[in-house]
Amino acid sequence: MELPPDFIHTAPKGYSYEVEQIKRNYLAIWIVNHSIFSYTNTPPRSIWGFVKYKTTKKGGTSRTYYAPINSNKVGKEVDINDTQPYSAMQLNLTALEAAFF
Repeated sequence: MELPPDFIHTAPKGYSYEVEQIKRNYLAIWIVNHSIFSYTNTPPRSIWGFVKYKTTKKGGTSRTYYAPINSNKVGKEVDINDTQPYSAMQLNLTALEAAFF
């Protein structure tokens, strides 16, 4: 499977993305780390987030992105523009921290 066409991120250096269908209209996006680790022969991967496809009345397709709770559980809806290349999870910043980001 391929990344959705409106997915705005490119994989950071040493990483790639994988997509797999988990339900009829949900995709899981994984970020894969291609560094060498002594404890595994396969590259470790982490859940980036989820995408829900929905067919519109006009026959088009809309996509909604969700942050993960864990690798199997869909969390809250997020705006793709508020996500980062490493995860769709939202940062909970204090006002002082937000001033620096």
